[in-house]
Amino acid sequence: MIPVPAGEEVAPKLVRLLYFAGAGVLCTAAINKWRDLEKKSMIRKEEQELNVSSLENQSNPVQKAVE
Repeated sequence: MIPVPAGEEVAPKLVRLLYFAGAGVLCTAAINKWRDLEKKSMIRKEEQELNVSSLENQSNPVQKAVE
């Protein structure tokens, strides 16, 4: 049993504990979502760089032949 001083109820303490735990879960979910967004952003950026560099490599032989 939880030791409680005289005249104080357990419910307010339990509610505060549940709020604290809920805030922790919410923050953890937000951090994980942020990490996913950052990871997807990095992947898209790398793909765009690869696409640009592959397009440049494809156009270089044509330009060299014309010159």
